[in-house]
Amino acid sequence: MVNKLWFFFIVSGIAYAFLSGNVQIINEEILKSANTSFTMVCQILPVIALWLGIMNIAKKSGLLEKLSKGLSKILKYIFPEIPKNHESFGYIASNMIANLFGLGNAATPFGLKAMKSLQTLNPKKTEASRSMITFLVLNTSGLTLIPTTIISLRMMHHSANPSEIVLACILATLVSTTVGLIADRILYKVTS
Repeated sequence: MVNKLWFFFIVSGIAYAFLSGNVQIINEEILKSANTSFTMVCQILPVIALWLGIMNIAKKSGLLEKLSKGLSKILKYIFPEIPKNHESFGYIASNMIANLFGLGNAATPFGLKAMKSLQTLNPKKTEASRSMITFLVLNTSGLTLIPTTIISLRMMHHSANPSEIVLACILATLVSTTVGLIADRILYKVTS
């Protein structure tokens, strides 16, 4: 549905530009947005590469596994349906750790593996299981301690203090995660 809306907005904007004789503005905006996108990628890529490298070092050193085991103790309460020591806990914990460091791109593969692993436990393969829904809520709310992507964007746009957003991001994501998990529990009890 969203793709259809964007398609409509783009086509109607271009059509209006042709009808009003402002085709030059469309050309300028296309070139400007391509330049902005390229600049953004060039400035954000090194930061993401740095944090992915740190995550890789943490994985190879065993730190990621220790953090995952620590998180798994908490996750057992959030996901009571998942059997003890199931591989899903490791993927979910790794996804959460990547999100904690603001690495949405690094979190995605772990999230996909977690969903695939959760699907193996799902008795109704055509519907999302309770654990899958809870994981989706947890992943979407994205509890973040260090919003690396936002800090990178602020640096790119020459913010006087790019990291001043950290506390606000921590509070906002903490509230969104808490509210999301509470709503998940309430809706589960209401619908079951």
